[in-house]
Amino acid sequence: MKYVSGCLICGADLVYLPQDELQDCVYCGRQVSSNARCSQGHFVCDACHSADAGSLIEKFCTETTLKDPLEIAVTLMRHPSIAMHGPEHHFLVPAVLLAAYDNQKSIENRAGKIQQARKRAEGIRGGSCGLCGNCGAGVGTGIFISLITGATPLARREWQLSNRMTAESLLAIAEHGGPRCCKRDTFLALQSAQAFLQHWFGQSLEMAAAIHCEFHQFNKECLRTDCPFFA
Repeated sequence: MKYVSGCLICGADLVYLPQDELQDCVYCGRQVSSNARCSQGHFVCDACHSADAGSLIEKFCTETTLKDPLEIAVTLMRHPSIAMHGPEHHFLVPAVLLAAYDNQKSIENRAGKIQQARKRAEGIRGGSCGLCGNCGAGVGTGIFISLITGATPLARREWQLSNRMTAESLLAIAEHGGPRCCKRDTFLALQSAQAFLQHWFGQSLEMAAAIHCEFHQFNKECLRTDCPFFA
């Protein structure tokens, strides 16, 4: 999203090599023969460069070895298929959390859980934050807890935890007021999930303490200094 020219990952100039070399794609990890990469060493294959948001999120979160959910989220947000605002964030939140949780704590069948997260998130309509009072990024944290606990509509403790997670995320998002910002709401949702795991599971999900938004210039409704992440 941020870098509309040069490297998708960091914005640095592209470097063209005298001959093809095997490059590891930052998003899918696949090795591709290419004569181009950025001056900082990043490479994005053609398939990932043109991928749709849902497929990109699913593939990257299934395969990434990154442990920090914030780093995973921001890496995805920099891709041009992830708009400044949009329902792709409803899936991005649980997918990022599942990837980070698996890389830090380990879960069974990460790929299957991420596929389920995508299916569930697709049922949350865009604009639900304002039209239904139900931000999809917040609901995404509930999807995450549901998947790691195996919650169903008939479960007891798991049902309680999933709903409580969503409620706490929505409260954190609501306290900062509108208008909506899918980046701000995503960051708040990730912070809420981190605190929730510590409190209710006794598990510390390591994440960068400071969040400095690099996308505010693309948001005409940005709260600027009223946003806790405004750089």
